[in-house]
Amino acid sequence: MPVFAPALPIYTESLVLADAAFGSHPGLGAAELPEPRNPLDSWHRAVILGGRGDYAAARTELRRLRRSSADPVLLSLAASTEASLLRQLGWHARASAADGRAAALIVPIHLDAPGRDGPDRLDASCDALTGLAADALGTGRLALATRLLSRAQDAIGADGALGPDGALDIDQPRWRARVRWHWVCAETALASGEAGPATVHAETALRLARRSPSIRHRVKSLLLVAAASAAVGETTRALSLAETVTAECRAYGLLPLRWASAMLRAGVSVGSAAADATAEAAACAATIGRRGGRFR
Repeated sequence: MPVFAPALPIYTESLVLADAAFGSHPGLGAAELPEPRNPLDSWHRAVILGGRGDYAAARTELRRLRRSSADPVLLSLAASTEASLLRQLGWHARASAADGRAAALIVPIHLDAPGRDGPDRLDASCDALTGLAADALGTGRLALATRLLSRAQDAIGADGALGPDGALDIDQPRWRARVRWHWVCAETALASGEAGPATVHAETALRLARRSPSIRHRVKSLLLVAAASAAVGETTRALSLAETVTAECRAYGLLPLRWASAMLRAGVSVGSAAADATAEAAACAATIGRRGGRFR
């Protein structure tokens, strides 16, 4: 079995893709990724490529998945991933159409029989509902975002993963759904001017992400903590955290998060530091454009 990077153990192709998508090696570039052997592999490749800002390549992988699978779960996940790519670029209204397609495929939820290999309907449902909440937030519909988050909370709690106080145990299933739920809760609170609740959700997401296998989820959670810190006036902490995020994004090639981190640093810095961060954000945006990502 081939080795794709010196630090990687010898994995099957599918395990390499799964690990790069939601594990410890998000920095693998397109040339280092094995070809997909099945539609689930294609979804993992699309997630990896999207996290790196390779938007055109990610969309190509999602088209490949749609051509090769009739599985409603994978088709729903593909639609949610398409929506995520659009949201990263500011196209929230268009993203809501893709998330709506995702939800239509798997809502209402009917739990799969035990033993399904890979994500199930509950995973896909949580992605769709949380995505729809983020879309609503991005188009200024905060009340709708809150209602959708409540529905997503009910879905996550369907398998006992979410307690009545919103506390989540990473040792339970659905860690990815729970981290994403806290992300959007934090963003909704920030948009509502509620910096305190935003901080709680961002810190919870980071605590969960640090116990998960995913470096990418850890980095985005840290970015949200930085944003929440800025919102409560803790600019020194916000800048320090954002600089850490930027360093991790450079190390792992997470270009969209690097752009977002540079934008935050530009907002909380002064003088030449603000100018440098603005220039870095512009450089990231230009690279994203060359990779098929068009900002709204």
